[in-house]
Amino acid sequence: MTITERSLETLIDLVEIKLSCFEVYDRDDARELANLKNCLKELNVLAGRQEQNGNPVVRFPARSRGRPRAAAV
Repeated sequence: MTITERSLETLIDLVEIKLSCFEVYDRDDARELANLKNCLKELNVLAGRQEQNGNPVVRFPARSRGRPRAAAV
């Protein structure tokens, strides 16, 4: 079973939301925070946003092919 890009983006959003609301009170919370950060990193790798070493991937939008459209006046 594969995961769609839309589902992957939704999961990334959910983890980011949980991270933004998370408060650490004890060791268990600290472990959970580390787990969530690791999860986010893995999801970003799957989405093609980061390489395995954690560096962000810079992608440029695809250029359209063919002649440019004439500007409407």
